[in-house]
Amino acid sequence: MFSKVLIANRGEIAVRVIRACRELGITSVAVYSELDRDALHVRLADEAYALGGQTAAESYINTDAILDAIEKSGADAVHPGYGFFSENADFARAITERGVAFVGPPPAAIEVMGDKISAREAAEKVDVHGVPGSTAILTDPAEVIAFGDEYGWPVAIKAAYGGGGRGMKVVQNADEAADQLASAQREALAYFGRDECYMERYLTKPRHVEVQVLCDTHGNAVYLGTRDCSAQRRHQKLIEEAPAAGIPDDIIEQMGQAAVAVAKGCDYTNAGTVEFLYEDGGFYYLEMNTRLQVEHPATELITGVDLVEQQLRVAAGEPLPFTQDEIEIRGHAIEIRINAEDPAGGAFLPSPGPITALTPPDGFGTRWDTGYEAGDEISQFYDNLVGKLIVWGRTREVAINRALRALGELHIEGVATTIPADIAILEHDDFRNNEHSTKWVEEVLDLTDVSATSAEQADDDEPKIKRELDVEVNGKRFSVAMWVPESAGAPAAAGGGGAARRRSGGGASGGGSGSGDVTVPMQGTIVKINVAVGDEVEAGDAIVVLEAMKMENNVTAEKAGTVTEIRVSEGDSVGGGDVVAVIE
Repeated sequence: MFSKVLIANRGEIAVRVIRACRELGITSVAVYSELDRDALHVRLADEAYALGGQTAAESYINTDAILDAIEKSGADAVHPGYGFFSENADFARAITERGVAFVGPPPAAIEVMGDKISAREAAEKVDVHGVPGSTAILTDPAEVIAFGDEYGWPVAIKAAYGGGGRGMKVVQNADEAADQLASAQREALAYFGRDECYMERYLTKPRHVEVQVLCDTHGNAVYLGTRDCSAQRRHQKLIEEAPAAGIPDDIIEQMGQAAVAVAKGCDYTNAGTVEFLYEDGGFYYLEMNTRLQVEHPATELITGVDLVEQQLRVAAGEPLPFTQDEIEIRGHAIEIRINAEDPAGGAFLPSPGPITALTPPDGFGTRWDTGYEAGDEISQFYDNLVGKLIVWGRTREVAINRALRALGELHIEGVATTIPADIAILEHDDFRNNEHSTKWVEEVLDLTDVSATSAEQADDDEPKIKRELDVEVNGKRFSVAMWVPESAGAPAAAGGGGAARRRSGGGASGGGSGSGDVTVPMQGTIVKINVAVGDEVEAGDAIVVLEAMKMENNVTAEKAGTVTEIRVSEGDSVGGGDVVAVIE
């Protein structure tokens, strides 16, 4: 087994891996950006090293900085978590060439499955097929139009080197082809560093079902049941559950066997997930994620298998401790992603800022995985996942009721969250009767009156006399304590107590109570301007496209009129409430 593991990630997944390392007696090493200097994963790790920078590009996907931290720490293994470098073959190869283990699949498998086009071809070689589509890289909207006219609308444009719904756009008709292709390419480039896209037929009412696989270096491969991830918005998952309910046992077994075949077909090792679309008794290969999934705890609760522990053991060369016949599915688990977003009637507006209060739920069959505590901040530069609430029940109905009870106990202040939308989903008859699909949240669920507010936390004026600070020596982080006069208090940073930071108000839609000022609802970057001075617009027209927390948001006009001013350019950074255009 390894002696020291560096976690090349942040937030909830870094905390998850650190805890697994501690249970196995492995020294954990964290890395952090300037914004994450006092983050929970840094506080929990045995060692921590500064990467510098603020954005992901400057820190967590800065290859040289990560490699330097590996060398300084003396780590003999690197766990990439999910996102960032987790599916980057070049990074995995750079690690292994230094004699350091990469806790994940071999670079060649990442390359095959990381390119969604070659992944589709690899699946077809083992007789596992996807929905009708084209593996050619899109270069012209006319290609989308021709495909839609032949196979039917809508058409899905997808990032060839992406996943998780990033860089995916749905084209309803020929008129949308050009704009949606450009938008998909922008998102793909921003999130994955490459803008290649391909297309396939978009199913109208599918369920998103995925199969967890685990493969060792001795030729053993198993699947650990299924998960249903159909409750989504913007192709991003809100609620996941395991196992996928209401699917015949023979179909589940066929899915599992297909998933193992795909994994073996690319010489896969470690944990991975093969995703399918299920509709009307048939299933279609979607993609393979060559990493640990965000929703892996749901599988852990129904199988009793610690997936992170198994990842580490497999990477260390150990064989799997069980066979397929020994895997038993017990009960039902539901995982709810709590994101810093205001549902805002279905808009799901990012809500970055400090968390002024956080009280997690507790009780039988209840688990809370997070990378934050009260006093920490959700940054606009990273994913806005606050934490994951995972519950287990002996039946699906028990799990749903337990999830609702736990959500009622979960208390978060300072940022708006998706909790009101989560409750609306779990309480809806369609969800309870398992009649929802991947389109259901956006097309059926009524969120008109569902919104969230980021409540303020009262200031804590109690003086503090002990002050804990962090210092860096040659890039390595150390914690020290200082005693100061009571009047000096302590910083609001984690570990020091002090007055809680304040934030008022949650996300808001563009506009301004019907005024002519078009304002942005949150911090972000202007990636597209849809109008010019002198243009006539109607209420609801998209004036600019704002990218915030790696998602594109249309900022719309609240009144009809003529555009008299445009105060931003594409590429400009803006803050919440900034006026970007004026309509008279």
